[in-house]
Amino acid sequence: MPSRLALLTLAAAVALGGCSVLSPSPTPTVTVEAVTTATATPEPEPEPVVSEQPDRDDHDDLYARPIWLGTIPLAIQEDNLGQRKPTPEELQDRQLAPRPWLPDPESEEFAYEITEVPDDVAARSSWRRECPIGLDELRYITMTYWGFDQEPHTGEMLIHRDRAEEVVGAFEKIYDARFPIEEMRVISLEEHLSPPTGDQNVTSAFWCRRVVGAATVWSEHSKGLAVDINPFHNPYYKGEELFPELAESYKDREWKRDGMIYDPSVVYDAFEEIGWTWGGHWDGREDWMHFSAEGG
Repeated sequence: MPSRLALLTLAAAVALGGCSVLSPSPTPTVTVEAVTTATATPEPEPEPVVSEQPDRDDHDDLYARPIWLGTIPLAIQEDNLGQRKPTPEELQDRQLAPRPWLPDPESEEFAYEITEVPDDVAARSSWRRECPIGLDELRYITMTYWGFDQEPHTGEMLIHRDRAEEVVGAFEKIYDARFPIEEMRVISLEEHLSPPTGDQNVTSAFWCRRVVGAATVWSEHSKGLAVDINPFHNPYYKGEELFPELAESYKDREWKRDGMIYDPSVVYDAFEEIGWTWGGHWDGREDWMHFSAEGG
């Protein structure tokens, strides 16, 4: 049955002299438009996309780094840390190969070298003139470390010149025990100033920065007197503060996974032997990654 609007349109055409509604001459038309009010909705923050689990017979795929790692900035909170979020599934038992850096060693024997800080290393480090230590007070170490991929790799570290030999001795014990480390390299100024992604896991010593959660106090790292080992596996935790911010899963110290540090453990014992203090023993906060020469 023709609609009422169609009948009205036909009647209007007849009244205008019997012209067809398909005639090229203009005909009156009625347009009805619906008016709606659109409400803007904020775009959701990007989240890590969990990829399909790799074939566990393929060595390279088993330890492959997720492509989103280090690419999704977190909103900054009042404490200057990023917004805490649940640990992505792929990182709940984190066992990743290091990103390509220094050439891998030719043998599985522990090897190291201690030198003054090369100019190119200083240029890509976080050192700047306002740091509480001069470059001449630091030493550059290259040494072998054992990866989660069951392979030896070459790492690097800046450390106070008076502590270089003893730190190498501790890491030699760690290496001989095949304790896995994901990455060992110098933190750059660019990394230091970049928005946090909450998933970093670099073992390092000198890092010219303030204490986590304190904007005015220099960290012992800025003096080359502290070492952080596998930060994601051994996060800093105090109240609402968590660093790295996606390491929520590793607050559970009862779930023991490779790369975590305990008392006793090979890592704890190696640094206790040289008289260094473990942040996992601090009152009011937990800093499981952190060892320091002077207790700070």
